[in-house]
Amino acid sequence: MAENGDKEQVSDLDTKISQQVEYYFGDHNLPRDKFLKEQISLDDGWVPLEIMIKFNRLSKLTTDFGSFLGALKKSKTGLLEIDEEKSKIRRDPSKPLPEVTEEYKNAIKNRSVYIKGFQLDTSLDEIKGWLENKGPIENIQMRRALDKTFKGSIFIVFETEDAAKKFLENRDLKFKDSDMIILSKEEYFAKKNEERKQKHSESKAKHKQEKADAQKQAEDAEMVGINKTLEEQTGCLLKFSGTLDNMTSREDIHALFQAHGEIKWIDFSRGAKEGIILFKSNAKEALEKAKAANKNNLQLKEKDVTWELLEGDVEKAALKKIMEDQQESYNKWKGKGGRKFKGKGRGGKGNDGSSRKKIQFQGKKKKFESSDEEDTEEGTGDARNGSPKKRQLEEKSSEGPVPKQQKTAEDE
Repeated sequence: MAENGDKEQVSDLDTKISQQVEYYFGDHNLPRDKFLKEQISLDDGWVPLEIMIKFNRLSKLTTDFGSFLGALKKSKTGLLEIDEEKSKIRRDPSKPLPEVTEEYKNAIKNRSVYIKGFQLDTSLDEIKGWLENKGPIENIQMRRALDKTFKGSIFIVFETEDAAKKFLENRDLKFKDSDMIILSKEEYFAKKNEERKQKHSESKAKHKQEKADAQKQAEDAEMVGINKTLEEQTGCLLKFSGTLDNMTSREDIHALFQAHGEIKWIDFSRGAKEGIILFKSNAKEALEKAKAANKNNLQLKEKDVTWELLEGDVEKAALKKIMEDQQESYNKWKGKGGRKFKGKGRGGKGNDGSSRKKIQFQGKKKKFESSDEEDTEEGTGDARNGSPKKRQLEEKSSEGPVPKQQKTAEDE
């Protein structure tokens, strides 16, 4: 009995050795393994056993060349060959790597299955043991985050499409009492695309709401500023009206009050019969001084005028309109490179087309500008003993150059 047990252990070890070496030279790993590709380019595909025995996972199985070669001789895949001196191995030249075409990638996808639910400390050997007797498996990829930690999910590639379909027929599998999520690769990517769309939609809605909130805050702040400005300018408005001369201009108003109060803004157009003056300080004082200087008969171009100090809501409404006109005036001025324009304010031409004093703006125009975790597909690593170089392991993806969609696939 003991003898039979020993033979079974040797046979199991031989299988593990041959499977591990064949994985290194297999369709999934070899195209991605830079170190191994460098080695096979040096000697017509041959790699010395001294190099191979330093691969971490292989060295854990055996460091004896005899056991290594004996296991390869028992393999029935015919993937590898041994040189005459029994010191080197290589992939059989009659079995070249497949050409990575769309047809090949689609075939790999149809044989691939996504499984999620493993504990984050699960090892590759534990996963391989769990998958034993669940169909012939060609490759296992342990999915890892950017910091190389296991994400708890894998992609496996079955040897045939039928084997993958048969595995997907039973999705009620458990791993250490944990329920597993099992999807075909096509189902996985469809699910991820839907999640991305949902995430994009939510992000867009959030951005829209944030923009609306920011706009409301700005409007509230602007209103606070307006109210503050209105409070600061209370008592500074003076309205005038009457049968005014059609040639009455803002310059005439400035001349009337120039020695009695500083004018900040005049809301008046030539030909109009009324207007509003915004003083920088108290309008009542300016009016009283002007009246006193004119023997209480304050006229505009020898026309009688009714002078009225604005108060309360009427004053607030007039101030708000003046502030809006000031902003509009500034925007138009800025848009014309500093040139004055027709309309309200102090410069430009009046409605009658007559010219006023030109003001040249000097200086340069100033331009004011308005104000979706990547999934790595690396394996657990397989550093050689005594070598700083690292290689990529069994967990690597098996589809040649990784499709763009797979590179950006996010975990559940």
